Amino acid sequence: MISEVFLLLSGHESSLFPSGPSLHPQFAPLLHPGEQQCLESLAQLAFRYRKIEASCNTLARAASGSRYVATVAATLLHILKDEYQTLVASQEANILSRDSNLVASASFVPLSSIRAVFAEWDAPFVTLASLVDQLETEKSWKPGPLIDLLLTRSHTGVHRISSILSSLAVAVQRVWRTQLTAFMIHGSLSPVDPLATDTYVLEDGSMPSCVSAQSRDSIAYVGRAIATVKAAQWQKQLPRDLASEHTKLLQDVLPEDQHAFDRVILRIRTNVSEWLWLNVLTQADVEDAVDSLGNYFLLRNGEFAQSLIFEIERLKISRLTNMRSGTASMIRDQDLNLALLRASLGTTAQHDPALSLLRFSLPAGPLRPLLPSLSHTEYPKSASVSATLPTDPSLFSSHLLGSTPLTLSYKVSWPLDLFLHQADLSTYATLFSYLSALRKTHARIHVCWSSLSNSQRARRRWTGLGEGGTAEDLLARQTLLRCGWGVVRDMGWFLDTLVQYTMTDVVDVEFSKLKEMLSRGGDLASSAGLATSGSGPLPAATSAASLPTLHSHHLDFTTLGTIHSEYLHRLLTGCLLTNTALTSLLLPIFEVCERFVAQIERWNGDVLPALLFEGSLKGGDEEVGAMVRERQGVVAEINETLQELLESFYEQLSLSTSQQAFTTTDASKSVLMNASLANHTTFNASKVGKGDDGVRRHVERLLLRLDFNVAFSKGRRRKRNVGILAEGGLA
Repeated sequence: MISEVFLLLSGHESSLFPSGPSLHPQFAPLLHPGEQQCLESLAQLAFRYRKIEASCNTLARAASGSRYVATVAATLLHILKDEYQTLVASQEANILSRDSNLVASASFVPLSSIRAVFAEWDAPFVTLASLVDQLETEKSWKPGPLIDLLLTRSHTGVHRISSILSSLAVAVQRVWRTQLTAFMIHGSLSPVDPLATDTYVLEDGSMPSCVSAQSRDSIAYVGRAIATVKAAQWQKQLPRDLASEHTKLLQDVLPEDQHAFDRVILRIRTNVSEWLWLNVLTQADVEDAVDSLGNYFLLRNGEFAQSLIFEIERLKISRLTNMRSGTASMIRDQDLNLALLRASLGTTAQHDPALSLLRFSLPAGPLRPLLPSLSHTEYPKSASVSATLPTDPSLFSSHLLGSTPLTLSYKVSWPLDLFLHQADLSTYATLFSYLSALRKTHARIHVCWSSLSNSQRARRRWTGLGEGGTAEDLLARQTLLRCGWGVVRDMGWFLDTLVQYTMTDVVDVEFSKLKEMLSRGGDLASSAGLATSGSGPLPAATSAASLPTLHSHHLDFTTLGTIHSEYLHRLLTGCLLTNTALTSLLLPIFEVCERFVAQIERWNGDVLPALLFEGSLKGGDEEVGAMVRERQGVVAEINETLQELLESFYEQLSLSTSQQAFTTTDASKSVLMNASLANHTTFNASKVGKGDDGVRRHVERLLLRLDFNVAFSKGRRRKRNVGILAEGGLA
């Protein structure tokens, strides 16, 4: 019987157990109940082993479709052969040699002794049987979920289970690491179980959860860069010694050791970035991209920006005056992109190749244009502004069209996407929405001023020095005219101040600083510890292959990305877009200005009614001056709303300098996550601090511009019953 038991434990069938681990009924009366229980326990162990072995043989075949599952099966078979089958053979040898630990009185082998020897495999076989069942249930296994499964199951207090499952996880990780090495070092993808798509986007499930988001981004970045350079047959390819170094680095780590793996991936990315900076995406390419983004998203090309605003206004008017109904009166993406091209005619942007990379899009789909609203709107006051703050970053995106969000995008192709990330482009789109809203409102107020001036000159030809009308409404007409001029003067003054501050003190200053930093790339690299070996010990990411980069005084991509993200942060903060209390007041100020201009346009370009409409002629039941009084009420309401918003804005702006509301925004997270070197981190911290000081100085300049005549700082509140002439000291 002992030989039958060992054959059973080795995986062979036995007549003692014809169907499952239950003992044959004819043998049961011949055995002691304790012996029967030991036999059935050993049979249960043997049946689990046989099931595991059969499943592994099936999974290990090439037809199973997954090299990772086949690796698990082959490794598990190897472990069972080395440990379990060796144990079976050794126990048979001990019995044959009459080992006293198993053979009692040199002639009798207790089944309980054999059961005790193999008891250590009870729990492992239960776990392994459950594992192979789960592997067979799924039709396909990605490496990420499979590694996660094995690592999760290995976290147990049973040492043998933990050891076996850890060995399986390591085996799968080594196969995965081979694929990763091929992708990151050679830019190649396997036709079976590839890590990325044909466009070098990581496949779902290709990365285990122990690989951090930063490392996933770096893997895609490096693999795409190497593969694209290789496919483009660039005259310079990644040096062999650098590729050999990276291969060695990857062979020494596994993804389960997250910190070491992240450190190696970051080092590879840094080295590849430095090589790309010298050979693929050069400083001239980066400067051209920065110039294009500045010209079109930051509106530094003033003539094109002004032409684009008026072209979109003409598009809206043409659709509003279109007599055809239906889709012909809608504005679509292609209409806006055509307006983009028309706006460039006759400007310096006409022959700029970067113009073809710009695209307008309507996230909400085609729209019917709407005229500015003439109704009175309740806007937040200074006391309640904190409780009604909008947090939408696209707050100004619907201002250019007036009814639906409009997004300007920039097409980024390789290798420029090594430098410009999607978060950066989103920040540029936000800045464009705000700056275009500001410039549009500013232009509308100037057109309104010209309209009022032309109407006044035409009126003077007939009325001389007065405003015309009868003696009954002469004073009312004079008051209305001067009140209207006062409102448009205040609007024009505020927008002039804001435009000068935004475009001169913020955009131009920060753009010049960025260009200077790019031109002084060597000095910045030295400050970051990435310049030459003479400046101190080289950082951890430095390799022999990257020494030419260091001696050439070039920026690496990590430092470059950090500089650019800090530049965007300073632009957002300087333009007041990171302070929701201020943006929630700027938008209604723009809307009030638009409403006033719309009223003047509705009144045929003049705040006063024509003499033939009222004043000189009296007809019907209408009293003399009724239209003047009606317009006086509208202008007074707009003036009161404007003054309250301006005072609230100044109040919030003053508070922002003392509350230290300028904090780093999400726009920089996409690149700052790569800056983990000690010297580089120190450099970043010092730059961020200096940047915040510079932004604070910008805001102080705006406060000085707004309060040049100390009107705001005196704390004087305009009242409803005080006219605008009295407020200015003219009455």
